Amino acid sequence: MKKILVTGFVPFLHYPINPTEQLAKQIDGERIGEYEVISAVLPVEFASSSAALLRKYEEVSPDAVISLGLAAGRDRITPERIAINCSDGDADNSGVVCRDQTIAEDGPAAYFTTLPYRAMINRLLEHGIPAQISNSAGTYLCNNVMYQMLHRLHQENRQDQVRSGFIHIPASHELALLMKRSVPSFALETLHKALRLMILELSGVSGE
Repeated sequence: MKKILVTGFVPFLHYPINPTEQLAKQIDGERIGEYEVISAVLPVEFASSSAALLRKYEEVSPDAVISLGLAAGRDRITPERIAINCSDGDADNSGVVCRDQTIAEDGPAAYFTTLPYRAMINRLLEHGIPAQISNSAGTYLCNNVMYQMLHRLHQENRQDQVRSGFIHIPASHELALLMKRSVPSFALETLHKALRLMILELSGVSGE
């Protein structure tokens, strides 16, 4: 059976919980289509998040990689089209601030996802789950891990064998209740279903 690595992040900034951490833990060990899911939760640190992802990639040797990140304020699930070679963001969980920092000196300006994002979006829409493509993963840790994973695959010339990309998810209801401002939110069960549907699409399996 093929293996898919799914990652989430720990809570960060002013978010007391992170639904991507919950999703990664929930889906670990599931068998979806042709994939067995192996998950990991990454630290929110410029110095160690990508290193943790790449260590897990080396350990698991997956056939596909989906990294998840929280985009509180978005009102739909958004697969990211592109990652850019730049880190710039507020303090991470270690207090480190990045400004205009190149992620990989030997890397190109950007990498495009190799996930079938159009088909994934269509699958979600068919099941009544709002989704659309995003053309910016930002310049914080989400963009960083997406870029680093794709960079490693290109270095190994495995970009055509191992599909990889990043998907932003909205706040969960639980997180929205804890926040001090109003944000769109989804039931965690709906986010879990959406993730399963996208993995099924990647697997080429119809239905749910």
